[in-house]
Amino acid sequence: MKNRSLVITRVTFFCLLNAVVLAAVSGVTKGVSFAWKQQVILCVTISITFLLIMGFTKWEQLTLHEVGIVPHKSTVKKVGIGFGIGLLMALLQPVFIVLLGHYTIAISPSISFYTIVFYLTLYILAAIREELSFRSYPLFSLNYSIGLWPSQLIIMILFSLEHVAGGMTWIQAFLGAGTGALLFGFAALKTKGIALPAGLHAAWNFGQWSMGFKKETGLANGIVETGFEAQVDRNAWISYLVIMAIGIVAFYSYRPKKTRVIST
Repeated sequence: MKNRSLVITRVTFFCLLNAVVLAAVSGVTKGVSFAWKQQVILCVTISITFLLIMGFTKWEQLTLHEVGIVPHKSTVKKVGIGFGIGLLMALLQPVFIVLLGHYTIAISPSISFYTIVFYLTLYILAAIREELSFRSYPLFSLNYSIGLWPSQLIIMILFSLEHVAGGMTWIQAFLGAGTGALLFGFAALKTKGIALPAGLHAAWNFGQWSMGFKKETGLANGIVETGFEAQVDRNAWISYLVIMAIGIVAFYSYRPKKTRVIST
């Protein structure tokens, strides 16, 4: 059996390297301003991350199949299913908040097709980068070595810490991104690859933007009744956690067919 402490150290080092790569590439382009800057940064970091995965899997004596990143005939289907599930989950949250009261949704009148494509590509690339960084080599390697729940816990902590470094509060990172890490992790392990969680992840973020839950103006925006801001914020968190819990339980309970080859 592989040394568990060594595997955990390698995974932590891998995730730290990816965070450094993202920071370094962002730093290099800091003085450059153009519309698709973030997409370019993500493309570069995705390429470097993939090279790191190749190196670390070889170091760990694993194959790319075993960490779920080799395309398969069902890859496109899995991405599509994940995207559909993620979009449904993202659209359910504002519905729940509206039902809880003091919150309405207004359609944004001036969103262009270009803007939609811009944010869709941004969230797709961001999802690919994060799934490669946390749910490919790191999660699968840990799962082989220390089991399901310990591996999920470690990746949740590492994923949350990166979001803290990115500017989130501790509560936002661990309760928000951390819960998402569990969802995406179960989706990856149960479907034996990162294709479905990548689609799920991208759709969740794109859906959140679409419904006005991001900083940027989306396809729709929420209007909070004056004086009920704290209550609506609490309702948003409750809705988020309920939706995530349902998704986590669903993927945890999923029993895939037994296969010998792991693929995306």
